[in-house]
Amino acid sequence: MQANLTREQALELLRRYNKDTFHIQHALTVEAVMRWYAEKLGFGEDANYWAQVGLLHDIDFELFPQEHCQKAPELLREAGVGEDMIYSICSHGFGSCSDKEPKHLMEKVLFAVDELTGLIGAAALMRPSKSVCDMEVSSLKKKFKDKRFAAGCSRDVIKRGAEILEWDINDLFARTIEAMRESEAKIAAAIEEL
Repeated sequence: MQANLTREQALELLRRYNKDTFHIQHALTVEAVMRWYAEKLGFGEDANYWAQVGLLHDIDFELFPQEHCQKAPELLREAGVGEDMIYSICSHGFGSCSDKEPKHLMEKVLFAVDELTGLIGAAALMRPSKSVCDMEVSSLKKKFKDKRFAAGCSRDVIKRGAEILEWDINDLFARTIEAMRESEAKIAAAIEEL
């Protein structure tokens, strides 16, 4: 797995189509979480690829929300992104906005963590610390069960992600919380620089 762009080029591409701080923060979060998973799951040599897929996964969402995962291939091809990466990026929308099924472990992780990072981020903002650093799985489970909380984060997609990974959902929660803890300060600093 090889990224066709440098990290700087990928970030520039993301920012060409995304101006909203929320969308950029989500992209940076998914990038960091994907890198963390690559390293923890024994794919360290592919960590940059995993991370770049995470960074660019929602490239078309801000400007083309009704064409999410449909417009992305065009934008990515224009920038020189390879077909394998385009497939991986579009696979995160499988069943909702894409017919690209997650096949590789990396694609399954992306499918599982995209919505979950949003839920964890929203839950963190409700904490007195405004941080994921002191979040426990039990706290996240309560928010997960409350369908009114962060209603835009699909619980069905998160559950389906755990199923396709063949992981217990509590393990998926714990791992993703840990990944977000490790990157929270760095992402906050990057957002401050915007």
